[in-house]
Amino acid sequence: MKKKLAVLAAVLMASAVVGGCAQKAPETETQTQTQTETQTETETETVATEAGTFDQGEALPKGKVRSYLTGKIVDKKIGRKRPYAIMLNNIYGAIPQAGIERADVVYEAPVEGAITRLMGIFEDYDGMEKIGSVRSCREYYVHFAKEFDALYVHYGQAVYACEILNSNIDNISGLSSQEGFGQLYGYAGEETFYRTDDRPSPHNCYTSADRLIEATKKLCYSREYDKDYDGHYQFAGDDQTVTFTDPATHIEPGYEVNEPWFDYNADEGVYYRYQYGDAQIDQLTGDQLKYDNVIFQLCECYPLDDHGYLAIEAEKGGTAYVFTKGTYEKCTWTKDDIESPARYFDEDGNEITINQGKTWVCVVYDTKEDQIVIE
Repeated sequence: MKKKLAVLAAVLMASAVVGGCAQKAPETETQTQTQTETQTETETETVATEAGTFDQGEALPKGKVRSYLTGKIVDKKIGRKRPYAIMLNNIYGAIPQAGIERADVVYEAPVEGAITRLMGIFEDYDGMEKIGSVRSCREYYVHFAKEFDALYVHYGQAVYACEILNSNIDNISGLSSQEGFGQLYGYAGEETFYRTDDRPSPHNCYTSADRLIEATKKLCYSREYDKDYDGHYQFAGDDQTVTFTDPATHIEPGYEVNEPWFDYNADEGVYYRYQYGDAQIDQLTGDQLKYDNVIFQLCECYPLDDHGYLAIEAEKGGTAYVFTKGTYEKCTWTKDDIESPARYFDEDGNEITINQGKTWVCVVYDTKEDQIVIE
């Protein structure tokens, strides 16, 4: 793990810096939150994959690698830096989100009150000055972030997530402690996030690429992928297009509050995203969100308490629907363990290949499969 050296909790509570890395909130203000909240000089090179075997042996232009998130050829300085997985608010009062269009993978899952929350996974974040609004952690999102070896970004957390956040998770948090739990790792100072005056709190909390990079340095997290990381999805080649047998030009995951759907645009070969009765756009560009692949991943979900906090089983596996190019395949998803990437297999046991590009994953109750719409 790329986590900072482990130290005793008591030392963490008393020390501001260990080996030059931030370990607790500065004394200026302690914030709390309740529950509610090697390369050759030739024109091309055979890539030596310091992170796994994703593109091992493939001849690529010098300084280029395959993106773990999209399967596309990207600059090595982008494609071999760990992505940031950022929690994004998705209630009506918090839309449109800022910067979400730049996320290569988006996870959407239910939280309390039947609303959904998003986690955008950003590979190319250079120059991003406004990302958000940023919201709090739920434990299952941590597991999803781990599948991508991502640096996990959140502003606060449900109390059920505190233990995992204080384990082996490289996380960047807006809060230094949790009422009823105590000190939390991942706090690099109040300057990591900022608030705007265009929306009421808590829907006005944002961060930026520079702020996240500075926090990563303060917390002594590695910005390089783990040497054993080998990617998440199986992507089609540059000259290949994946299609399945059954058509799927209009799809709905069945969420009750935002009632999202995706419509396939055959001219562009992508799915456009809608919710709350309208196109979902990026606040900064005005562009509607669109994706090359959409996955509905069914998981066991159950309540943890009377407040409606959820547990979502991110390891057990189950049914999934993979949509691409206006077609779909019903398949099975599995994981080797809680930290490994989910893999998708057809009925013959072959791993599903998806098209290069962006992917949106909807996590759906396994008991609500009948609410999924595919037309």
